[in-house]
Amino acid sequence: MTRSPRLAAVLLMALALVAGACGADDPAIDTGAGQDATTDTTALEPPEFEAGTTMAEIQSEGKLVVGTKFDQPGFGLRNPTTGEVEGFDVEIAELMAQGIFGGTQEEAAEKIEFVEAVSKNREPFIQDGRVDIVVATYTINDARKEVVDFAGPYFVAEQDIMVKSDNEDITSAEDMNGETVCTAKGSTSEKNLRAAAPDAEVVLFDTYSQCAEALTDGRVTAVTTDNTILAGLVQASNGEFKLVKAPFSDEPYGIGLEKGDDAFRSFLNDRLEEIMENGEWEEAFAGTLGAIGLDTPEPPDIDRYGEGGDTATTTTAA
Repeated sequence: MTRSPRLAAVLLMALALVAGACGADDPAIDTGAGQDATTDTTALEPPEFEAGTTMAEIQSEGKLVVGTKFDQPGFGLRNPTTGEVEGFDVEIAELMAQGIFGGTQEEAAEKIEFVEAVSKNREPFIQDGRVDIVVATYTINDARKEVVDFAGPYFVAEQDIMVKSDNEDITSAEDMNGETVCTAKGSTSEKNLRAAAPDAEVVLFDTYSQCAEALTDGRVTAVTTDNTILAGLVQASNGEFKLVKAPFSDEPYGIGLEKGDDAFRSFLNDRLEEIMENGEWEEAFAGTLGAIGLDTPEPPDIDRYGEGGDTATTTTAA
């Protein structure tokens, strides 16, 4: 599914999202942002899963429910023309679905139901069974691992700062002290911000697009979160914003899933390693985050922390 030719139009819509004064529940907030990275040239045979596993249940139901962001350029952004959510996180979710259902990535994508997951509701969505997995710029950390499990990481970002292009006062995390700084509720970015700049006046919204709106109209002087998220907002701003490029934390993104489902986590880790080795991960990155100016990095190492249970629950065939 190659949507790269729509990138310019999508970014213009994202700019309108950032510059406008839409409310959080306004449909205009859910504008699309992305582009699909891959061309579906490889079809997989449907795997056979051990009865009772989450993979077998999902395959039997014919649907994978995925929580993701709907307002993150490059990661997960709803396309204003098609209504589809597009970006790197979406690509990762589709490749996981392909590992469950077989067929091409495009065919597997038709069996995904995407649910908007903002930072503060990712754990509740997993715990309540609202979603099967969360792929939503979801940083792996010890506190979250107390209530959910993670496969991955599939990417490592760095927390940085976004300001207006003419702002020369904020050049480091310490410079946010005394400033009004926006980030998302329930995110690791909030915790990191309070630690790095304890005297900052912190403003919290559900989404980073709302933070970008607040930066546009002067309610805040800076926005801080992962550099990859900010890069998409900078790209969409048509020169209004800039990235400070003063990173102050590493943010490993993982796939969130139900706590204790070791077989499912092993499957997701195996599938991540597979797409990292066969080039599909690189292709997905280049066609999404690469399209907004980020260089394609080496894939991170998978962390199989405390992984138990039998990992031999699938039989796959290309």
